[in-house]
Parts: sequence; structure tokens; C-alpha cells
Amino acid sequence: MRLALMASGTGTNVEVLLSEKQAGNLPSVDWVLLGCDRPNAPTIQKAESLSLKTWVHSPGEFANKIQYEKSLHLVLSEHEIDGIVLAGYMRLIGPTLLEHWQGRIINLHPSLLPSFPGQHSINDALLYRVKLTGCTVHFVDEGIDTGPIIAQESVPVFSNDTTETLAKRIHRAEHSLLPKTVRRWSEGGFYLKDKIVHFVDEVGETI
Repeated sequence: MRLALMASGTGTNVEVLLSEKQAGNLPSVDWVLLGCDRPNAPTIQKAESLSLKTWVHSPGEFANKIQYEKSLHLVLSEHEIDGIVLAGYMRLIGPTLLEHWQGRIINLHPSLLPSFPGQHSINDALLYRVKLTGCTVHFVDEGIDTGPIIAQESVPVFSNDTTETLAKRIHRAEHSLLPKTVRRWSEGGFYLKDKIVHFVDEVGETI
């Protein structure tokens, strides 16, 4: 499965995914390129250090979001991409891209959705004093972290947690959940149909 990564920040999950491929743990994945919307994001250097092609598409270089996403679609199509993994990509995917890629984009989010969508999910978990939070991999739709859920992993929230300590715990869970989910996707283990995630067993039967 020819996959593209899209990220905006530090790239820790990008680094994990590329390292898992090098270790032989993602045999059906072909990482083709990393797309980034921020020219100076650390994720670019991490991807290049692991021999992945990168390209930077800054939204400020385009007249509007429609033109930006048309350009993204063109690059992805030229590279014959089968699916996209958003690993810390901090922009909402719009209808221009979804028109062509619905059901072929998955996202990682640091909460147990549908709780705490958006950019402040870790702080929100502390604010609401929940006992459990975690991370979610889901298909992308038009909303903010509202797409059909594929997989989740929970972590405890302790009374003395800070944003930093809880974030570290969630990131460890992300580094476990995302590679497993990507592997299952690349091996045909699930798909999206009529806004429902369908899982497939070892003999190819939908379960």
C-alpha cells in the first residue's frame, strides 16, 4: 500500500512509523513521501534522515484553501498514493481534498474520541478531571475529529498529572497504536463504507 504522511510539528509519530518500516514491522506499507505545511517543522528533517522524500506546501503560497487542496491532490495523485496518514497534521481537511480521498485518510488524535476533539484535548482531559484518556485513530470527514473511529488505546490520568506528564503517557500509547493500525489497514484489515468502519478477518470475511 503506497502511503503518504502529512504532519506539521515535531514528527515523533512520523519517526516511529518510518522506523517500524525499517524494522520490518510494516511489510505491506510503502512510505512514499511526507507532506508538511510548515517549512521549518522538525518533522521534515526527521523524515529526510530516514530517507523519505518530503515536500512542503505552505497555505500562504495559495490564493485560498481550495487552490491549496487542489495542489495537494495533484501531488498525491502524481505519486500514485493509495492512502494518507495524518500524524500531527494541524489543518482541517476540506471538501476539495475529501472529494477525492474520502475513506482513504486516517488521523491520529490524542484523546478517546468523541471526547475532547480539537487542539486542546490533553488540557481538556485534565480540566474535566477524567480518570481515563488516550488516543484514537479515525477516518477523516468534514468535521473536527468527528470521523468514524477505527482504533483506540486508553491511558490513566493521575491526580498529580501535568500537561507534560499526561502528554508523554499519551504519546507512548500513540507510538503503539498508530503502527498497529496502519499495518492492519495496509493488509486490508478494515475499510470504510457508508460512514461505517468494517473489519475483515484473516480469511477475508467482514466481521
